[in-house]
Amino acid sequence: MTENCLHDIDVVVLAGGLGTRISDTLGDMPKLLAPIDGTPFLEIIIARLRHFGARRLVLGLGHLSGQVKAYLQDRPTNGSNGGIKIVVATEPKPLGTAGAFRFLATKIESDPVLVMNGDSFIGADLCAFLTAHKATGADGSILVTETEDAARYGRVELSPLGRVKAFQEKNPEKTGPGTINAGVYLFNAAMIARIGKTPGPSLEQDVFQALEPGTLNAVAGDGPFIDIGTPADLARAADVLKPFIGG
Repeated sequence: MTENCLHDIDVVVLAGGLGTRISDTLGDMPKLLAPIDGTPFLEIIIARLRHFGARRLVLGLGHLSGQVKAYLQDRPTNGSNGGIKIVVATEPKPLGTAGAFRFLATKIESDPVLVMNGDSFIGADLCAFLTAHKATGADGSILVTETEDAARYGRVELSPLGRVKAFQEKNPEKTGPGTINAGVYLFNAAMIARIGKTPGPSLEQDVFQALEPGTLNAVAGDGPFIDIGTPADLARAADVLKPFIGG
C-alpha cells in the first residue's frame, strides 16, 4: 500500500481533554498548540497525516477551543501541511473519548475511519496499520506499542493471534515493560455503531471492555511513541519528535 493510503479515509482527532496534568506548564495554552521545538504539536500531527495522504481531518475540541480555532483560521496551508480539510467541532462539556467520538460521528464520511488521541504521537507506518486492519476483517483495530514502563498507561493483553484479550487498568505499583494502547484506531461502520450504542464516556474503559474478547484486532506499531500529557514528557518531546518536525 502506498503512502497515499489515507486519501479517502477520514481522520478523527480527539482533543477535548482538560489538560489538567500539564496546566502548570502550559498555562492557558491547549495541548494541541504546545510548542515542540517551536512547532505546535498540532502541526506535527497534521504533517504526519499528510505524509500518508490524508485529506480530511475531523478535529474534536473542548477546553480552550477558541485558541485552536483562531490558530487554524490564521495558519498557512502551503507545503506538506496543506491540502487537508479540517472540520472542527467543540464539545459542549467534557465527554471522554467515547463520548467525544459519538459527538463527532455524524461528521464522519468514510468507512473505515482512523481515530487518534490528540495528546499522543506514534511514528508508526499508518499504511501498514490500514493493510493489517483490512486483512483481518475485524470491525476495529488498535495500534499497540511496547514501552519500558507501562505503569502509567495500563497494559493490553493479547492473544497469540494478535487479538485483544483484555485491557488492564493503570497500576503505579506494576512497573516494568509491557504492551500499551498507542491511542490510534481504525473503526469500520459496524464498530462505529457499537460505540454509539454502548454506554460510558471512555473508549478504553467502557466500550472496549464491553466487547467480547478477540473482537478488536491489535497491530504492533514501530517508531517512537510519546504522550505529551505530563511536564516530563513534554520536556522530552522535542528529542523524540525531531524526525517528524517540519513534515
